[in-house]
Amino acid sequence: MSAAPEPGLEQQPNRWPVPPEGGWTADDLDRIPGLPPHTELIDGRLVFMSPQPKFHTRAMWLLESALLTHVPVDLDVDREMTIRLDRRNRPEPDLLVYRAEADTGADQTWYAPEDVVLAVEVVSPDSEERDRGVKPRKYAEAGVRHFWRVEQGPDDLPVVYVYELDPATDTYTPTGIHRKKMNLDVPFPIDVDLTEIYRRGRP
Repeated sequence: MSAAPEPGLEQQPNRWPVPPEGGWTADDLDRIPGLPPHTELIDGRLVFMSPQPKFHTRAMWLLESALLTHVPVDLDVDREMTIRLDRRNRPEPDLLVYRAEADTGADQTWYAPEDVVLAVEVVSPDSEERDRGVKPRKYAEAGVRHFWRVEQGPDDLPVVYVYELDPATDTYTPTGIHRKKMNLDVPFPIDVDLTEIYRRGRP
């Protein structure tokens, strides 16, 4: 038998829970019943993800495969896991690289920003404002050292915008824009053929 929802978290038929005064908190995200998959918390507000286009799915697959191939043994890669930035913010990057020792097991639902080495956002039509402005600003202020923003180019191939944290200002500095090929030395050496997004390595 499942536990009853906590007071104030009951969900009415065909309605989402009404936020408490001051908004939801990071802990609430694990307790609110019936939330859609991949719900984020931004400034105390629940953000729901719309169905994603094929580009989004394939870009995630391509970069996840590349990261897993190149990541050193003291780091690991997850997709669609939240980062608990503070009490009112738990955004969910599409991909993240984190310190392997921060893995607490199969029931883990978030990582602390100090354990995250890289956050990756693949931009969709409904997430442009968040992925280009709100979320990278919050990642930087929380100390996430590296950030990639992935956009769909006019040829339907990924364009990867790479940023590195300036610790003096807690803001991201752009370090490159990558089309067709991405070859980086930080946060670890990685080489990606971005044209493979639809081929999956097939001839």
